[in-house]
Amino acid sequence: GRKIRGVRHNVSIKGCGMNAVLEPGTLVRNPAAPDWGLGQVQSNIDGRITVNFEHVGKVVIESRHVTLVPDYGAAPP
Repeated sequence: GRKIRGVRHNVSIKGCGMNAVLEPGTLVRNPAAPDWGLGQVQSNIDGRITVNFEHVGKVVIESRHVTLVPDYGAAPP
């Protein structure tokens, strides 16, 4: 994290923005693992996003490490 006015915050710029708006049912892709295929968000709680991907099944992702990309034009897997 980084220090702000002497207080330590666990803040990660990567993955904190877009992932926060992902809600159950949103179709997403993981740009770091395109072979996983299209995924559907199952839950997004406290920075842990559970996604069911076409080719690897259910995966729990720490949003501070991975930024998922919504795919609004795709049909559900």
